[in-house]
Amino acid sequence: QEQLVESGGGLVQAGGSLRLSCAPSGRTFRRYAMGWFRQAPGKEREFVAGISSSGATIIYADSVKGRFTISRDNGKNTLYLQMNSLKPEDTAVYYCAARASDYVQREQREYYYWGQGTQVTVSS
Repeated sequence: QEQLVESGGGLVQAGGSLRLSCAPSGRTFRRYAMGWFRQAPGKEREFVAGISSSGATIIYADSVKGRFTISRDNGKNTLYLQMNSLKPEDTAVYYCAARASDYVQREQREYYYWGQGTQVTVSS
């Protein structure tokens, strides 16, 4: 089965930056909308950011707007999440996901393909 593989997580101090990457091992996801989600300890997984297949439509959760930037390079078949001004409350496992549509959505149930996640820890 096709898989998505995240990378770029790690430990960073508050105010620092990280860039996450997500690439598929298998099919191309150029015609798929993609998203980033996160799950903090003891909490439900939540939407972070999403991008349409062309990159023309981008949406963010209010909690990350202005600090995080989602982008994609369809030539490299890679999704990115640039995270700046990180806060301790951003600590979570971050997942990328893909849906077989050009259109981006916030709801997890709309996404069929998921990665295994990468840990992001922000120390205060």
